[in-house]
Amino acid sequence: MYDQNHLASRLARHAGRTPDKVFATRPGQSDVTYAQLFAGAERMAAALLAAGLAPGDRVAVQVEKSMEALQLYIGTVLAGGIFLPLNTGYTAAELGYFLGDATPAVVVCDPARRAEIAPLAGSAAVFDLAPDGTGSLIDALPDVAGFDAVARGAGDLAAILYTSGTTGRSKGAMLSHANLASNSEMLVGYWQFTDADVLIHALPIFHTHGLFVATNVALFAGASIVFLAKFDPEAILDAMPGATAMMGVPTFYTRLLENPRLTREAASNMRLFVSGSAPMLVDTHEKWEERTGLRILERYGMTETNMNTSNPYDGERRPGTVGFPLPGVELRVMADGAEVATGEIGVIEVRGANVFQGYWQMPEKTAEELKPDGWFITGDLGIVDERGYVSIVGRSKDLIISGGFNVYPKEIEEAIDDLPGVVESAVIGVPHPDFGEAVVAVVVGEACDPSAISGALSGQLAKFKQPKHVEIVADLPRNTMGKVQKKELRDRYGQLFTA
Repeated sequence: MYDQNHLASRLARHAGRTPDKVFATRPGQSDVTYAQLFAGAERMAAALLAAGLAPGDRVAVQVEKSMEALQLYIGTVLAGGIFLPLNTGYTAAELGYFLGDATPAVVVCDPARRAEIAPLAGSAAVFDLAPDGTGSLIDALPDVAGFDAVARGAGDLAAILYTSGTTGRSKGAMLSHANLASNSEMLVGYWQFTDADVLIHALPIFHTHGLFVATNVALFAGASIVFLAKFDPEAILDAMPGATAMMGVPTFYTRLLENPRLTREAASNMRLFVSGSAPMLVDTHEKWEERTGLRILERYGMTETNMNTSNPYDGERRPGTVGFPLPGVELRVMADGAEVATGEIGVIEVRGANVFQGYWQMPEKTAEELKPDGWFITGDLGIVDERGYVSIVGRSKDLIISGGFNVYPKEIEEAIDDLPGVVESAVIGVPHPDFGEAVVAVVVGEACDPSAISGALSGQLAKFKQPKHVEIVADLPRNTMGKVQKKELRDRYGQLFTA
């Protein structure tokens, strides 16, 4: 039915082998079998083709998490399209850039936002999809029996995910069928997933972690998932006795540690807890092991590459590190054009089948960060110790990762600097026990009020980008060349949330 180089051939493998097996259980809703999942995905694919989707066209999607949204992802791949998930927190102003840059052929949004999004869609066909699985997209689904996937090669694009850039403009990371398939196939083996696993899925599906790691790994392994619309500690604890694994961000674990129901008995059926998308404090690792008897497996990935490193499944999982390069992934630490010695800090570069194809319509930026020989300059500062464990010690760019989402300071600084009374601003990330990092704005302007600044930003920026603290100062620290010293600011305010 699907060419072996097609991502869909791997995604659908177990739908053919065990069609009646439950793929997803949903609290308060009916179970979804593998056969039902792919029957719905094939109807989505047929609807996209009927709307005029051609091979290589983009399908931009900003909807709440639902099984139908997952079927839309698979359906886009089946139809030969390029899936473009967008954070549900993005404002209309932010969406305008993404839709203008990606020029999708189809846009799918929440019915509640259709009136503000449709004018931004240009000539694209616009559909809506509600969290309860209703909407004009569902109304447009044809009654088809079987679907032949549109032919695509291993190097053809399957998805574009936007990530932050050094100029503040988001960059569209282009991911091929082979990029996604190779990484998921490898993770199934490395983390020892089988069709006996039940994965708690509480991550969003507009992000690499929830869509291309959690979902793809479960499908590739023929596993089942507990499909939760959002992170809910009580729902996760309800699911644990019948589950075997969970993937999350540090916030998941800190919030669960606050719940007295989290005990060794509650987690006794679980074999694996994975964390990523933001750094986890050593204290969280230690408290989790004390409460559950299990050690969290921390790994390192990014939008452009999916997963690069992981602490071992069998072996010592070392808090404060992200483990070893995964099978098929090469990693080196570079400074001044040469690889540094063991134990020295430099910029991490990676190479492998997981590395993306470049940035959408940004050849100059692609050339800066993706070398002709395949090495990708991650921009993360790292160190490899004598045992081979990789640790992330910072970022060469000022990217902030808060709650698993990328936040680029320049975008926020520009918004703050436009406000009345503001002379200038500097936005930094500081350690936060719940979000990994918190966004902090340091603002120069005697007449400025922190609450007024926060209020003004609430209508302009997605919530995860909004500062969790605004500090008013007389001036910003600078070096002799006049450059703002953000390291000094991070040192000054580094214990705002962890003291």
